Amino acid sequence: MLRPGFPVASTTVPTRSRRRLGLTAAALLGMLALPVLLPAGAHAQDTQPQPPQAAVTPDAPAPDGDGARTEVAEAKTAEARAAIAASQEEDANDPLEGMNRAIFWFNEGVDTVLLRPAAKVYRTVMPDFAQTGIRNVLWNLRSPLTLANKLLQGDWDGAEVATERFLINSTIGLGGLIDVAGDHGLTYEYESFDQTLAVWGVPEGFYLVLPVLGPSTLRDAVGFGVEAYGDPVSRYLSNTHDDWASYTRAGVYAVDLRAQYLDVLDDMKRNSVDYYATMRSLYRQRQNNYIRNGKVDPDQFPSIPDYDSK
Repeated sequence: MLRPGFPVASTTVPTRSRRRLGLTAAALLGMLALPVLLPAGAHAQDTQPQPPQAAVTPDAPAPDGDGARTEVAEAKTAEARAAIAASQEEDANDPLEGMNRAIFWFNEGVDTVLLRPAAKVYRTVMPDFAQTGIRNVLWNLRSPLTLANKLLQGDWDGAEVATERFLINSTIGLGGLIDVAGDHGLTYEYESFDQTLAVWGVPEGFYLVLPVLGPSTLRDAVGFGVEAYGDPVSRYLSNTHDDWASYTRAGVYAVDLRAQYLDVLDDMKRNSVDYYATMRSLYRQRQNNYIRNGKVDPDQFPSIPDYDSK
């Protein structure tokens, strides 16, 4: 199922996946380097029986020179393997995986029976310009939340842009139907309370799959609850007993978002060895990109151990 923060399909390798690939390459380089670093006579000795007196006693001094370099290389290789294992554990962080998988496949059933067919009809019946207009209105209705999160994050420039977008599109843009502000360089930028908590230094916590709402984390679930309660538009509709409008807004948003990813998700489901794990990884990639506002993650380039150091 879908909601804000659902992963955009990407042909790039997720950040943590790149880190693991880099560390794996480092470990392989270390293992390939071992035969080169071994003393030239070591290979010949390995093929001949060794006399008992050749064994090194516990009191023998530690090897130096190339032998020390070999020990360093082995230590670096072990360190790289440990880093790979730690990275994999960090990427998963899914202690409730059994329950999450059950909810995930329940959501897939709801999607197959209800949401995906509705999205197909929506994309078939609604012309592209109408879909764009509906999406612009939904973005505009979210502007108060975007502005609040920008202010809480201390992003004054972003808050100014969010305010200008809302004023321009709500008036000249006919309630947001036309993205006049976007046409003049004031582009839409999604902000959530989950991002605000991340900026404040709150860790994301373990991975969760929420019924109907889909992929999340402990921090994201808290942020979603705060926004659902504090959204000014929803509060206004509730106070005026127009709850039907809130439900309609949520339903249109879900169908419109699902329609955008019909082909992408179908292709992912066909080609993924583990669809659940793929969605978990893409969700985290999407959320991290939101938090960094599209900036490059400095951790995406792993440090390669120096196997030649002594």
